[in-house]
Amino acid sequence: MGKQTKDQSRRAAAEAAAISSPSSTPAYPPPAAAFADNEAGGSIRKPGIKQARRCQDLAFLSIISLLAFGFIVDTSFGFNRGDPHRLVYGLDYKGNVCGDRRAKPNLKDFQVRYWMNPNQLYWSGVYPDRYKLSTARSICLRNCPTTASAGNGNASSQLSWVCDYPEGTYSGLSMRDWEQRNYDYFDLLTPDQIASSRNLTGPCYPVLFESVNLYWNCQPSPAPENNLLQLWNSMNGVQIQSGSILPQVVHDTLSTPSAIFYRYMADLARAWPVLFVCGGLLPMLLCMLWLIAIRYYVGVVTWLTFVLLNVFMILLTLYFYFKAGWLGNDAISAVIGTSGSDDLSVSFTELEHLKALAIIMTLVVFLTVAMTFVLLKRVTEALSITKVTVQAIGAVPSLVVYPAIPFIAFGFFFIYWLSALLYLFSAGKIRQNNCTYNSCASYDLYSQTVTQSGCCGYTLHSTHNIVWAILYHLFVLFWAISFIAACSVTTISGAIASYYWARGETAMWNGGDGMDWKGMGWFPVVSSAKLVLSYSLGSISLGSSIVPLVDTFRVVLSAVQKRLKKAQRTPGGVAATVLNSGTQGCSGCIEWTLKFINRNAYVVIAISGKSFFRAAGRATVLIANNSMRVGNVNNMGRLFLSVAKLCVSLACAVFAFLMLDSHLFKTGHYRVSSPLFPVLFCLGLGYMAATLFFAVVGTGTDTILIAYCMDSEEHNGTPIFAPALLAETLTLHAERQDAVDADRHIQNVQRDDEDIYS
Repeated sequence: MGKQTKDQSRRAAAEAAAISSPSSTPAYPPPAAAFADNEAGGSIRKPGIKQARRCQDLAFLSIISLLAFGFIVDTSFGFNRGDPHRLVYGLDYKGNVCGDRRAKPNLKDFQVRYWMNPNQLYWSGVYPDRYKLSTARSICLRNCPTTASAGNGNASSQLSWVCDYPEGTYSGLSMRDWEQRNYDYFDLLTPDQIASSRNLTGPCYPVLFESVNLYWNCQPSPAPENNLLQLWNSMNGVQIQSGSILPQVVHDTLSTPSAIFYRYMADLARAWPVLFVCGGLLPMLLCMLWLIAIRYYVGVVTWLTFVLLNVFMILLTLYFYFKAGWLGNDAISAVIGTSGSDDLSVSFTELEHLKALAIIMTLVVFLTVAMTFVLLKRVTEALSITKVTVQAIGAVPSLVVYPAIPFIAFGFFFIYWLSALLYLFSAGKIRQNNCTYNSCASYDLYSQTVTQSGCCGYTLHSTHNIVWAILYHLFVLFWAISFIAACSVTTISGAIASYYWARGETAMWNGGDGMDWKGMGWFPVVSSAKLVLSYSLGSISLGSSIVPLVDTFRVVLSAVQKRLKKAQRTPGGVAATVLNSGTQGCSGCIEWTLKFINRNAYVVIAISGKSFFRAAGRATVLIANNSMRVGNVNNMGRLFLSVAKLCVSLACAVFAFLMLDSHLFKTGHYRVSSPLFPVLFCLGLGYMAATLFFAVVGTGTDTILIAYCMDSEEHNGTPIFAPALLAETLTLHAERQDAVDADRHIQNVQRDDEDIYS
């Protein structure tokens, strides 16, 4: 009896709404006639997700298939030509990469590059235009060699020597034997070989300078020890050049932008456990907890999100201060291991980068705190529309878990993409340098003569093809992110839309009490994903392709803007200033239009299965026709979601710093040169995960508003399927908007009157 009374009251309310509406169409039409021709349901179904579809935009799906094929070719080129060890370790005098087990000889455990001839180091610093360090003779060792102390006895036995790899007449010595002898078989040399070694042409070279492992390169001290130099002179060795130039040459070589960038890229490979935990598992866990919490405690989660944003922002800034050396004694060092004095532990550009980021983060912290106080109250008031989406999440609980599927798919793609990127950056040909103009020479153990053919070092030479391959690789990443996000958004839209139509259907026709979701069918997320994969991949491919293309165009515009800024300083720079302003405005308009159209187009695709351009046009018309009802109603809610995304990504960055502080990543093989790239990548992966997961709320709100507009249009301005909370929220929003417009009109009239009387 009570249920029948509730049905009658709801039916009466619907009829009253129909009478009060300007249209003569009743708010509760008979099922047989009301849904004869509506966009969402077709000619037979009630309003809902359109099932009778056909594949759309197949031509663009073919283009994307070609793009994927090109990506496979691109990565195959990298895997075939590259070796990530080249990004960190140097090349020896045979052109081998230190640490390469496939080299001849096997250099698996020999990762440190040591320059054997100190005079070559010196002259490369004095005359860098004539002699470069890359042409100096180097060898791969396990550790930097140590000097021997002087004492009584034979002078040669008191000097440490580093000899060439055992080969030729000394091929009987294995690499293990060579290592156990501390790379020294000077006592086995013939008289001719001893004379050649004293002339610094090998096969053995004296260790006169203390050295330290500096990013897997041995940096010598400025001067040799006096007793060792006396021993060398007593052996009639050639004159040894020394001075501060020696350590500075190595420092300058390792401080070039390319060398630093290669080390940063290699840090990503070394810190893969950090990327897996703090860029993969942690953001998924945090996002799921956030979605579950907002399902039950919207207001509390709102306040807590803003508080945690400020906390993580401050913690991240403090970590940058610690690593930059401004707080505590935990600044990053270039020295590998614990050996070496402070004067050898020179400061590298990595510290300057961390200091710059620390300053930037300080400014961002102040802005974040100020933004929190200004916007927190407005965001809390604007979350009413989000509560409707939260109801949908409660009705379709699988939405909390579903984003893990596209994120895991992205994770596998990112692992493959990053591995290929490391190989692409290290691709190229290793060629021996031409240094005949330096009159250098070295001893050949095979011919047992001093020649000029083996004295030069080797260099990795990249080609323009590799540059284009890397650019294409980056473009594919942008496209893949857009494509995966678009598939996720479209699937979520379909599930939320089924909630909207079933909510109204259950309440109006089935007499439900708001907790009966039979109208959605079984597993709405699975049903929506099936429709997307079966019919809409072409449209999604088209929409996701626009994003990287426009981003590429914006990069070109940025380059044009930089050139125009330089032109502003020249005579006649007014025209350049105007053009600069025009390009900036064009870039901003493109970005705003792209985000707005794509977001709403995917919703219409999920509901009606239209092609991309038709869906984009339909969504734009719906929003424009209902701008007074839904215009700007979701802006503050999106700001809140952006804050939540930042909160998750900052948490990932903070935990990445904590993991990188462990002993594993500070010493030994897995030591990272700087925490900068691993932390930034964890920050980006965390933001990507939050974007996919929190799309449940943001996309859900967009879907509900689009469905509300469709509902209103199909029923002459009366959305009969809208949940009560949604209708109430939009009514209050319209009233507030009318009040604001009225106040603005009164202020304009008063201003006009004042102008007339004045």
